[in-house]
Amino acid sequence: MQAVILAGGLGTRLGARTRDLPKALLPIAGRPFLAWLLEALASRGYSEAVLCIGHHGNQIEDFAGTGAAFGIALRYSKDGERLLGTGGALRLALARKLLLSTFLVTYGDSYLPFDYAAPLRDLDAHPEALGTMSVFENRGAWDQSNCAVTGELVARYEKGTHDRALTHIDYGAIALRTAALASRPEQVPFGLDELQHEFAKAGRLRAFVATERFYEVGSELGIHDLEERLSATKP
Repeated sequence: MQAVILAGGLGTRLGARTRDLPKALLPIAGRPFLAWLLEALASRGYSEAVLCIGHHGNQIEDFAGTGAAFGIALRYSKDGERLLGTGGALRLALARKLLLSTFLVTYGDSYLPFDYAAPLRDLDAHPEALGTMSVFENRGAWDQSNCAVTGELVARYEKGTHDRALTHIDYGAIALRTAALASRPEQVPFGLDELQHEFAKAGRLRAFVATERFYEVGSELGIHDLEERLSATKP
């Protein structure tokens, strides 16, 4: 199984913390965050990850290397001088022939206490779907809800709206097919959220419902909460 980690963001919300350091390497419970994420993926059966890097990406590559220290083989796809967005970074990785036919996408600032392999298994079991997105019944509790779930499908995905009918939130891990990216032009910036919106509208985005809240290192509160959780689970 292959995971793709989107780790090219600028981390502007954290100010001085990420001026000279990528979010993926922020110290969390005594270790760079990326170490926690890579080990979580390896523990769920992922043998390979592609890191899409940009801002201070050389530091990520220097730290993680081949991935041997974390039990997972790593390859890298660099954005270059032009920021391509989350979707554009995936399209570039596809153009570089780095992606398998199905893969999991997650974020270099998200920690998800669930089975990372579950969305990919679900997508492989449903060839009619273009993606399987993990979702959480958020109802505005942890962040702004952005999707509606009907049965086993994400019926709507609307980023940046305040519609109370949107009871769930994108949890931060989605399994995709490379075929779903191939029609997009290369080197044109676009967001992963655009794909999620299109797939949901077409009725081809499945939902995998996670039951525990997500964690992130994109804000001071998020860092505090994740440090508490990981400190409590350390042996």
